Amino acid sequence: MTGDLQRSGLFRPLDPNSFIERNLDVSVQPKFDDWKTIGAQALINGEAKVDADGKLHVPVRLWDIFQGKELWSTEFTSTPENWRRVAHQIADKVYERLTGEKGYFDSRVVFVAESGPKTKRVKRLAIMDQDGYNPTFLTDDPSYQVLTPRFSSSSQEITYMALRPSGTTIYLFNIETGRRETLGQFSGMVFAPRFSPDGGKVAFSMEQGGNSDVWTMDLRSRQRQRLTTNPSIDTSPSFSPDGKQIVYNSDQGGSPQLYVMNADGSNPHRISFGEGGGRYTTPVWSPRGDYIAFTKQNGGEFHIGVMKPDGSDEHILTTSYLDEGPTWAPNGRVLMFFRETPGGGGPHLWTVDITGRVLQAAPYPGQASDPAWSPLLN
Repeated sequence: MTGDLQRSGLFRPLDPNSFIERNLDVSVQPKFDDWKTIGAQALINGEAKVDADGKLHVPVRLWDIFQGKELWSTEFTSTPENWRRVAHQIADKVYERLTGEKGYFDSRVVFVAESGPKTKRVKRLAIMDQDGYNPTFLTDDPSYQVLTPRFSSSSQEITYMALRPSGTTIYLFNIETGRRETLGQFSGMVFAPRFSPDGGKVAFSMEQGGNSDVWTMDLRSRQRQRLTTNPSIDTSPSFSPDGKQIVYNSDQGGSPQLYVMNADGSNPHRISFGEGGGRYTTPVWSPRGDYIAFTKQNGGEFHIGVMKPDGSDEHILTTSYLDEGPTWAPNGRVLMFFRETPGGGGPHLWTVDITGRVLQAAPYPGQASDPAWSPLLN
């Protein structure tokens, strides 16, 4: 819980050695003056206990120190082995109560776990809690490479691309049941799949005759619809939260830029006109709808940035040798991406908040790329 709140950049946990009042009883009001003395603004206290039936009970209370009153209280009940998730749920409630925005801690991240030398790189689909714990491989077949996994916003389902010497395949993978199925047979290379907000469609790019266009497929009927017809590379589609629009990148103007069109393919228009120019790729619409995140390349450097859906208010959040592949936390206020350094240490996951001030390595030590954040689990 402390780790969740601290990594958000909005909270500064106090050193327990500075506490004046100790051994707090969750049923007793704290001594507010003792907490004011050490500079505390809010206090969380509670306890964890297992009853005779083996159930974990965690009563918890949140206090406003300056106003001297309780802000929130509840009791979580779960199984003892689920204690980490209970802590994430508590952190979410505290975050929401103190910031006014939804938390994002009770969530997971799917990503591509990388290993081996660059000439024989192995890429496997993996998943972990958002704080880096409980990493698990979802695929373990060295005969193909996994790319661009994406979460459904309506269920615990993933779509991803598998690259084999014979071609590419788009898969749907249900995390809860373990069921995996292909999206279908295609006449060309398919890549960059992403779910619609309601989980009923998948948008993707398909290459035919040297031309790549954006398509959608209805997952019930398996009917396909071609949305772009430009003699160019159109790829990386991402739906707006209301499902009415799609942002994608296209090189129809000579270099990769961001375009927005209606979900039926009508009214395509360019939105990336940032200062200094550059190449814009991997757009992804915020779950709040207020921003579009992207990768930008110019001046020999890579950046993660955001802009409003009309292209205004562009600002750069990160700059490095190679930053790529942003994904939004469920509350739309934090981004995860992957970064490589010139030393050749391979890609690693990083996070940055929407202000760009809280930039830090994600708590997963292994080499990883192409992260995708899940919706909240609860």
